[in-house]
Amino acid sequence: MLTTAAIMLLGLTLLVAGADWFVKGAAGLADAFGVAPIVVGLTVVAYGTSMPELVVSAVAALEGRSAIALGNVIGSNIANIGLILAVTALVSPPTVDGSLLKRELPVLVASALCVPVVLWDGVISRPEGLLLVLGAAAFTWATVRFASTVGASDPVLADALEQAQSQTPHGTKLRLVAFAVVGLAMLLMGGKWFVDAAVAVAASLGVSERVIGLTVVAVGTSLPELAASLIAALRGHSAMAIGNVIGSNIFNVLFVLGTTSVVFPIAGELQSIQRDLVLMLAFTLAAVLFMRGSRRISRVEGALLLMGYVAAMLTLSR
Repeated sequence: MLTTAAIMLLGLTLLVAGADWFVKGAAGLADAFGVAPIVVGLTVVAYGTSMPELVVSAVAALEGRSAIALGNVIGSNIANIGLILAVTALVSPPTVDGSLLKRELPVLVASALCVPVVLWDGVISRPEGLLLVLGAAAFTWATVRFASTVGASDPVLADALEQAQSQTPHGTKLRLVAFAVVGLAMLLMGGKWFVDAAVAVAASLGVSERVIGLTVVAVGTSLPELAASLIAALRGHSAMAIGNVIGSNIFNVLFVLGTTSVVFPIAGELQSIQRDLVLMLAFTLAAVLFMRGSRRISRVEGALLLMGYVAAMLTLSR
């Protein structure tokens, strides 16, 4: 058991470090070829930060472990709101920009509703996965076009610009390619070890792979977002967590679930994950409620989200 836990921790470390190296290399190359920083933040960095979830879900799907692949996405979306947004609000209540209600929040709700829709027949097929990926591309295109109109004056876009600048190293193109390639290799190796260890843990504890995917795997792949949001909150930039949470949840469904399904169709009976989907939709609606208009998410609301998350995890483990 200790050996398995060590392998899981090592796999997670490689996932996090590999994602960081991959994003830095890809962002640096984009910058070297003259791509605008705001575009880098909305594309390379936004997609790159979802790489741990993508690699873990893809590896799980390829190994025939759809429960982990699907649980990782659903569990990560729950953790992003019930854990990351909640902890950020407790540390430093973030201010919500009113334009979110018109722009990102409808896409957030629509993406969450896509999950039960594509699973209606018990499997997310390659055509359905492709439609989800096209949805991610359309959302990115619309966001980039909006950015070109308003610039970085929008708070969410300003956060994307700041993240792009912090994730864009300088150096020769060969060095940046090496960063991206080594990072990708670390991601793939870490994802393989992490999934295999998670399966072993599930077997040793006598719990289902679905539960492991929703809890241990989902929280593990959400750790980079949690760390980034906490650091931002401690530095007085807690509003960044809002953009991170919304973007991550949208990309988890459209990009991660979509790409994984294109590679290998994901099976999932609606009846067996009905409770999981209800919890994800409930947390999504709670996030929309707390982000309504231009306001501050209070510590009380953060505490409610965190208590709800703890209760959800206890419910899922039964």
